[in-house]
Amino acid sequence: MSKNRKHAAAATGQGAGDVEVFTFGEPEAVLERRWLLDYLSCASNGRWFEPPVSFAELGKTFRAAVHHSSPIYFKRNLLIEMFEPSRLLSRAAFGAYVLDFLIYGNGYLRRIDNRLGAPLRLEHMPSLYTRRAEDLVDFWFVARTPTGAIDEQRFAGASVFQLKEYDSEQEVYGLPEYLAALNSALLNEAATVFRRRYFKNGSHAGFILYLTDAKLSDVDADALRNKLRQSKGVGNFQNLFLHAPGGDKDGVKLIPVGEVAAKDEFSNIKSATRDDVLAAHRVPPQLLGILPNNTGGFGDVEKAARSFYFNEIQPLQRQLAAVNDWLGVEVVKFGPYKLLDSLAASSTPPAS
Repeated sequence: MSKNRKHAAAATGQGAGDVEVFTFGEPEAVLERRWLLDYLSCASNGRWFEPPVSFAELGKTFRAAVHHSSPIYFKRNLLIEMFEPSRLLSRAAFGAYVLDFLIYGNGYLRRIDNRLGAPLRLEHMPSLYTRRAEDLVDFWFVARTPTGAIDEQRFAGASVFQLKEYDSEQEVYGLPEYLAALNSALLNEAATVFRRRYFKNGSHAGFILYLTDAKLSDVDADALRNKLRQSKGVGNFQNLFLHAPGGDKDGVKLIPVGEVAAKDEFSNIKSATRDDVLAAHRVPPQLLGILPNNTGGFGDVEKAARSFYFNEIQPLQRQLAAVNDWLGVEVVKFGPYKLLDSLAASSTPPAS
């Protein structure tokens, strides 16, 4: 026994046969955003109302899971493809307006007038930084500059259009319709982060190394322990050689505890949470390039695209076109869905 261990044993009153337990690596923080879904009333700071949920955290969850962001991008891309830009509203401004509405449940456009007071163009205002004034008429734009300062600007209510997804608990801001599936999206992210850290850690500890051979000294035990600790990271998956002449054949035992790679339910969690998120976005999986788990597949992709267009895209187009009534000019206008035109053309019998 080394001098340090003798002193430790004397201090604790324990003998030389004490059992020593140690772990590989440090505890990892667990991703947790449950508080994001805790509804609050829209509190006022005397100038503007705060949103009922943190828009900053809501924006971060947009990239939490691929099955959450991909359907939103897919809807945005379809709408941009059919959008007909005009002098007042560019394709870029419309795309940002749509993406904000799908992520935050709020979309904002600001009217820029010419010297005669006629509309010159519509500019997109990021929903992340736009707030309703306390009088529920005007709007505030509250953004943080690169230097860390807060940039606050107030805009007259008549110059800003707000498209919001109705929320039954308050009438100041809209909220996205996928909030019910946000826990599933975060669980999907947590499972992916855990699996990534598991493989990056490299130790894959799923056993107890039981050392009872009297031929092995404390120095040998320390050397073995150091080698095991060095098997993390870059040195993982390496073989370990132990030489103990004359030792007991059962002096070193490897007792399996559990195989995390096979029993952590990673695939089941990913599949279940994916289905929840896709159900919230109502996008057919075959349109997102998802491979079916069964032999029957997901069905005809063209029929799914047609149904998705009539049931989801057209209602979104009507919502987004509400700015036309506010402005008095048709700035949001959509062309035909080219897939339907191509299907109609292919189904038309040739002329005799």
